[in-house]
Amino acid sequence: MGGLGLRHDQEAFIAAQVRSDRLHQLFHQSVTAVFGSYLAAIMLCGLCWQRFDHSVIFWWMGFLTGSSLLRISMFIAWFRCPDSERTPQRWERKYWITLMLSAGIWGAGALAVMPANDLLAQALVMLFAVGMSVSAVSCYSAHRYMTLSAIGLVLLPCTFWLLFQPTAMQIGMALAVLVFASFVASATRKLSEALETAFQLTREMEHAHHISTHAAQTDELTGLKNRRAFFEHAQQLFYDCKDKSLPLCAVMLDMDHFKHINDTYGHQVGDQVLRQMGVVIHRSFRETDVYGRLGGEEFAILLPDTSIEVALTIAEQLIHSISGLMTGPVHRISASLGVASMEVSDNDLQSLLNNADKALYRAKARGRNQVAVSE
Repeated sequence: MGGLGLRHDQEAFIAAQVRSDRLHQLFHQSVTAVFGSYLAAIMLCGLCWQRFDHSVIFWWMGFLTGSSLLRISMFIAWFRCPDSERTPQRWERKYWITLMLSAGIWGAGALAVMPANDLLAQALVMLFAVGMSVSAVSCYSAHRYMTLSAIGLVLLPCTFWLLFQPTAMQIGMALAVLVFASFVASATRKLSEALETAFQLTREMEHAHHISTHAAQTDELTGLKNRRAFFEHAQQLFYDCKDKSLPLCAVMLDMDHFKHINDTYGHQVGDQVLRQMGVVIHRSFRETDVYGRLGGEEFAILLPDTSIEVALTIAEQLIHSISGLMTGPVHRISASLGVASMEVSDNDLQSLLNNADKALYRAKARGRNQVAVSE
């Protein structure tokens, strides 16, 4: 049941990412559509200036200007807001409303300017309406129902009006547009499904890559960084602190009498002790710290921008946290720690870790279950 729940959560997470990807494509791909629809209306009115009612043209262009400005302001707000706020929950509804308003004004305006007895003007109006429909497919294809709704609002008013006109030419023109619309609807469905699949596969591949990368860098038993990942991150942190002249402390940790635990209680108990150690270490340090299991019962931690005094306090607190661990038959768990601070003469990470390691051996020589500071 746990595996099924985890898979369901992963699918829900990927679905949310796909929805967000569709929204991002919508905003990035359809900016020009705002200007295109407005320009198309201007061109249509310019071509048919002598054939359209001028007062209707002015009313149509006025409403269209208002809806276009509303959409442009929405785009500006979208591109100015931080990525974390570009969520479907916040923007999809706004996009739907502004698009449907603009498409409705375009379709109603085209019907309003269409002269009743001018076949050429009617054909031009339908030609521009069909062009608007084609552009809708290219701009809003990631959202199938949004595309179909926009096409319907642009095409259907004039089409249905022509369908009930007396001449065969007008009826034939309307039927041709309806046939075209059916093909567009089918193409929109296929294109939308293809884009959905592409988004889905991309996100699934990213998720799989993230999982594989995390697995390659994670110690399976403790959940901490493994030896290779620790040294990769630690090396980068060392040079960052060196370049910025920030203090850096290293803590080397070795569990006391761990071989005795394995020999006495078995490796399963020993593994459980290591798992609890992983939990304690993970909870004891910051996100900026680098920590991992180097192998066996040995762990290492790097503390950036931390003085030796603070590092010593943290190490002593860690000793206390470890002493409170109990695993089945094991009633006492302890560890020895060595702490060292980066010196000017430390030209590489290994020098720092060697100093912390020497301090660790002094802690063990003094009786274990304690912290020693590098001399």
